[in-house]
Order: sequence, then structure tokens, then C-alpha cells
Amino acid sequence: MEPFRYHVFVCTQEKAEGVPCCSVAGSGRVLNALHGELGAKGLSDAIQVSSCGCLGICDSGPVMIVYPAGTWYTKLTPADVPEIVASHFQAGQKVSRLERNDYDAMKAEILDHRNKYLAMLKAKDAAGVLPDDVSELIRGFMASRAVLTALELDVFTAVGEGGTAEKIAARISASARATEMLLNALVSLKLLEKRESVYTNTPLSARFFVEGTPDSARTAQLHIANIWKRWSTLTDAVRAGTSVAPRGDNGWTAPFIAAMDHNARGRARAVVQAAGVNGAKRMLDLGGGSGAYSIAFAKAAPALRVEVVDLPEVLPITQEHIRKAGLAERISTRAGDMLTIPLEVGRYDLVLLSAICHMYSPEENQQLFRRVYSALAPKGRLVVADFVLEANKTAPRFGALFALNMLVGTRGGASYSEPEYETWMKAAGFAETSRVRIPGPVNLMIATK
Repeated sequence: MEPFRYHVFVCTQEKAEGVPCCSVAGSGRVLNALHGELGAKGLSDAIQVSSCGCLGICDSGPVMIVYPAGTWYTKLTPADVPEIVASHFQAGQKVSRLERNDYDAMKAEILDHRNKYLAMLKAKDAAGVLPDDVSELIRGFMASRAVLTALELDVFTAVGEGGTAEKIAARISASARATEMLLNALVSLKLLEKRESVYTNTPLSARFFVEGTPDSARTAQLHIANIWKRWSTLTDAVRAGTSVAPRGDNGWTAPFIAAMDHNARGRARAVVQAAGVNGAKRMLDLGGGSGAYSIAFAKAAPALRVEVVDLPEVLPITQEHIRKAGLAERISTRAGDMLTIPLEVGRYDLVLLSAICHMYSPEENQQLFRRVYSALAPKGRLVVADFVLEANKTAPRFGALFALNMLVGTRGGASYSEPEYETWMKAAGFAETSRVRIPGPVNLMIATK
């Protein structure tokens, strides 16, 4: 018995440059077409689709295997997908023109491929060659920098409905020669498409990287471009033990708040569900940024009133988001530094610190927790949403790397572990503490007064 009518495997493994593989042959496009066609035919819940590693007949890619019969389809294109869905999945008839069933020859080909691959790895290891995955890890900045430069130059907006390198270069006031190099690199990264000499956006880049589109993330990603500059000082920061990057706004605020809003909108519902409102009437959102979390909590609890505290230069952005959400009557804002702004004793039922604690030193966080404890009403709760590390501080990987981001960007910030948060909370007077894991890199630490 099978839990699904069919189970489909599509190879999407990427291999070293110049090595034949299904991904280079276009298996990603085949996979996307398959998902789209199954959705259009109402079959998404009846057929399980899985991407997989190498199937061994790389010169015949893209390869798809359909179980339970174990039908091998090879050299597929997106145009073949509707026929497979209609004939095989709906009518129960294999598509013979696409099927490969010379099983003895296939087995020999697969075993030959495996043996050659293992021999290559053995030879490289014997020669002392750096493994491919480690080499890729070291050079990973190249692709990142190409995308960030494209975003800084607003290349995807300039591409628009399409254009040659010369036309796009003119739109961004850049060298035609250099622009062509950048555009070709973006095609290799599957963020642009190229037909003859004309470049066009992919559906993904058109949706997320073109300025002014409903889901544009360009401004938010410019924050990463700003972070890049600080990361270039990492070696000196490690020597010094603190940030050595130049201070000052330098256009930092708008991209930073856009990035925080972009992240928060993706996590807010999960945070609200995990933390719960629990009948809270008054909430304080310290360093609330765009107000995304405050808006989510207010929408979840019509009786909840929220106050957002942030710096004066941030609050105009916050207020605009609140206004657009139609919650100006229930969410107020106050300008100030959360470490020094007066907080009324026993006023709040819920205090949120989202993506805040990693900016501060242990001493500053302990000071902040004491202030929060005083501001909470009896049974009030502090909710910390942050990159919570395990006790040895080496996992999750995102949090361990983010600690370096705080090293290059702050005087004393870092990623902190669950035991550290628990210690600080109890030292502030909280009796009950717990960690709540939610999908993604952010976890919650919750303490009750």
C-alpha cells in the first residue's frame, strides 16, 4: 500500500562546473512545471513530489522516477509535464516516448558513473585537493556580492520587460561592458534569463527585486548590502574584540527597518500563536521597529492596547505601518532609548523584546530585564524573540554566524544561549522561564512575573 497514488522523484542535485547533471539540464524548471500542473489539475494532494540527489544517468537528465511502478522518464522539458500528468497520472498510461526501460544498460551506466565518481574523489583526496563543498563555502561571497550589487544599482527594475546590456547599462548609468558581465552572472544564478542578447527577469526577480511591486524586498535587502560593508571589517573586529566599523546612519535606517519588517511579517503569526495573548490588556513593544509584531498582536486580541518604543528617526516609519493597518487608535508610539526611557511600574501585562537582546551586552540585557520586570503587572510576561543558541553556542548555525554580525556591528552585542537568558531572567526576579521553539531561526524565551 502507498499513502499516495503516485510518488514522483526528480533529481535536482547540482555538481561541479562542467559535470553533466540534471540541474544543469533544467530539472528545476521541470519540477516547477510539475507542481504547477498538479495544482491546476487538482492533484497536489494525491501525488507526492520529492526532489532527490543523483540517480546515476546524468547524461540523460532531467530524470524523473514515478512509483509505485518505478517508471523512469529522461531528458524531460517543462513542455513534457502536462502530457505526463494527463496520461500517466490521470489516465494511468505511461508516456512511452519519454520512458527509458533498458534496465540492464541503465544499471551498467549507473554503476559506471558511481565508480568513476568515487575514483575521482579518491584521486582528489590523494592529491590533497580541497573538497568542492569547502571551496564553494569559501567562495560563496561571490554570488552574494553579485546580487547585492545588482540590488544597489537597481538592475532588476532597469531590466523591466527586457533589454540588451547596452540599454540596461544606460538605465543604471553604468559601463556597458561591466553591466554585461554582471547580467551574465545573474543569469548563471537563475535570477535573470537571456535569449540571444536580451535579458529578462525571472518570475522570482520580477516579484521580489523590482522596485515598486507589491512584494518587493529590494529595500529590505539593501540592509544586507550595508551589513556587507561591516563584515569587511571582521578580521580587525576579531583582533579588537568589538566593532571597528565607522558609526553613523549613512542611509542605514530605512533599509534596516524594511529588513526587520520583512522578517517580522514572515514570523509574526507564529510568534503570536506561540506566545499567546492570555488576556493581556496592555502590551509594550520595546524597539518595535516597523510595528509588525505589535500589529499582529493587536489583530489577534481586539481588547489589547499596545505601546511601541523606538528611536525618533524610526517612529515615522512605525506610524505609517500602524496607519496602514488601521490600528492607530490601539497602537501608540513613544520616542526614546529603551535602556533609559521612563517605564511606569506595574503597567503592562506583556512586554516584547524582538530582535533586541542581540544588540546589547550581557550587562545591558540584565539592566533591561530588570526594567521590564518592574514595568510588568503581577503575572505579566516578558517575551524575548531572538536567535537563541544551544548551551555550547555552536548551534543553530544561523545564530552562531549572527553573533559575528553583532561583533562587527555593535559595541557589545552577540547571540546568546538559553542558559544565559534563563540566568538573566531569574536574576531580574522572574520565577518561571521557558524556551518555545518555532519554525525558523528565531526562538522565544518567555518569563512570567
